[in-house]
Amino acid sequence: MGTQHTSAQPHSQSRNDGKNPSPRTRTATRRGGVTHDNARHTTHFTVIGNHLAQHAELSLTAIGLAAHIQSLPSGAAIDIRSLAARFPEGTTRIAGALRELEAHGYLRRTRERTKDGFIVTRTVSCNQPGRTGTTEEPKPKRPAQREKKPKRRALPAVPQPAYPAPDLLATALGVLSGLRRTDPRLLISVTDAEHLVPGVAAWLERDLTPEAVHNALTADLPAEPLYRPAALLAHRLTDRLPPLPPYRAPENPAARHPLQNCDTCDRAYRAPEPGTCGACRT
Repeated sequence: MGTQHTSAQPHSQSRNDGKNPSPRTRTATRRGGVTHDNARHTTHFTVIGNHLAQHAELSLTAIGLAAHIQSLPSGAAIDIRSLAARFPEGTTRIAGALRELEAHGYLRRTRERTKDGFIVTRTVSCNQPGRTGTTEEPKPKRPAQREKKPKRRALPAVPQPAYPAPDLLATALGVLSGLRRTDPRLLISVTDAEHLVPGVAAWLERDLTPEAVHNALTADLPAEPLYRPAALLAHRLTDRLPPLPPYRAPENPAARHPLQNCDTCDRAYRAPEPGTCGACRT
């Protein structure tokens, strides 16, 4: 039992430290087989499922043609004539491969009539048959969204006049228009002026002259830049609004001199006693 058989071939040492290799490794080593030298693609590649690449019933021509079709962009021509001009297989083999792909669900071909009355064949490529019945249409490019402008903050409220007469509002607008002559920073827009005019009119109603309102709005302005001059003016019109003038009772007509008839021209005039009117006296 201890005799050594010199005719027996020595066992080769295992590559995995004496451990038995897996059956797959033994089969691949024994039969040769393919090895892969793969590099990772980052651009210009197409994902093909093994259900297509290793399909048991499709011919090699059909598998290769399906891989080519799936790599094309939407709208590319894949009719028999265009494919025959691209590949050397010829129209007969290409037509047969297209029928194979259609039979196994990798292609759907329908005939449709256009608005002009022509009949065209519409072909849909399916990279996974049976997954969905919807077609993948090329999505229209969305226009670039414009940057939204920040919303304009509303101006503070201003006093309102009791009687907004047209002449009063016109005078108030003139006051606002003249502010920039004193300080160019007080240049305001038409929209801001429409908001501020009632506030200036409320000041003018309180027996203030346009010059007084102008001075009140332009006095003691800050030295730093005015980013919102209209907001500053609205604040001043509200914060510095003067009080109403004191009440004045209307003049009593009975307190006036009575009417007299001129002794010379007989015209009516007011005087405490009868006599001649001022015209006759002069």
